[in-house]
Amino acid sequence: MRVLALYLPQFHAFPENDEWWGEGYTEWTAVKRAKPLFAGHLQPRVPENGRYYDLVKEGAKTWRWQAGLAKKYGIYGFSIYQYWFEGKQLMEQPMEILLANPDIDVNYCICWANETWTRTWYGLEQEILMAQTYGEEEAWEKHFQYLLRFFNDERYIKVDGKPLLQIYRTFDIDKLAQMRAYFDRRAKEEGFGGVFLVAGKTAGEQEKRTELTDAYYTFEPGYSLKHEISSFRMFKYNAGVAVRTIINKIFHTTLLERRIPIDWIFDAVTKRDYAENEFPGIIPRWDNTPRRSHKGLIYSGATPEKFERALRSLAGKVEGRANDFVYVNAWNEWGEGAMLEPDEAEGYAYLEAIRNVVG
Repeated sequence: MRVLALYLPQFHAFPENDEWWGEGYTEWTAVKRAKPLFAGHLQPRVPENGRYYDLVKEGAKTWRWQAGLAKKYGIYGFSIYQYWFEGKQLMEQPMEILLANPDIDVNYCICWANETWTRTWYGLEQEILMAQTYGEEEAWEKHFQYLLRFFNDERYIKVDGKPLLQIYRTFDIDKLAQMRAYFDRRAKEEGFGGVFLVAGKTAGEQEKRTELTDAYYTFEPGYSLKHEISSFRMFKYNAGVAVRTIINKIFHTTLLERRIPIDWIFDAVTKRDYAENEFPGIIPRWDNTPRRSHKGLIYSGATPEKFERALRSLAGKVEGRANDFVYVNAWNEWGEGAMLEPDEAEGYAYLEAIRNVVG
């Protein structure tokens, strides 16, 4: 099993975030202001030794620390989010710092997080901050030229001589066939075998144009919650949400409205059968109340031991495959409480769980 950890680069200030969320906003802003919502709710989460890193101001230093940690605990590589909006790009500096420092020993690939940005965190999904558009060949060439710099990096993950490119929501791209053909042609012209395109199986619509993708990865917990939790469990969950929402409205309280046993997700991901070209996904833990307060969602009952058992099951499902990737969401999604990086409360327990499985 080769573990790929999804990697969030939003740990540095940039002009758009300053405008949308306030001067100096980074992922740490939400993490630091989080508050406990019930007895025993562990918030705010504090990184080990108070390491609130900045991926630009101290980028190479932090990358080296993260790469060393990943290697020590058996993580094969990072899948780094790219935010590309038909030429306009956000949060690209950390990835460029990594590229500029070839001595950093880490495998990586790019995951194009091709969503329109809205104020979702504050329940304002209709307020668009940055619209996602795809353009035609001129736009695709510009994107390919940018990606090519990374494809040519020896550390970039390749499958059968093809750079691995993830696209989070391929179903949003109407001209995926044309774009895919263009990227393949250009990759071959540059000496590769094409691109190895991995589409996300998410909480949203599923990609049905199977001939256009080489593989899929399941983006958890969204995929399982939306598509594979039993009707009884979903009724139980939705009824609880409705009751707590009504209480909050009537009494002007801030009860946590959404809570789900993490066992439901682990049950789904471990009982599922995966096709040869489906890469399983898993979360270590989840608590996005730093971003959404009492409107957030907690997967309760998470422990390193449960994570290790589920991961061991997934290792068995991909054993013997040529492409034995398993995706973990995430390396550092601190605002969603889905991180492998050590914190003051649980230390290295989740990283140790991975090492226990991969050896």
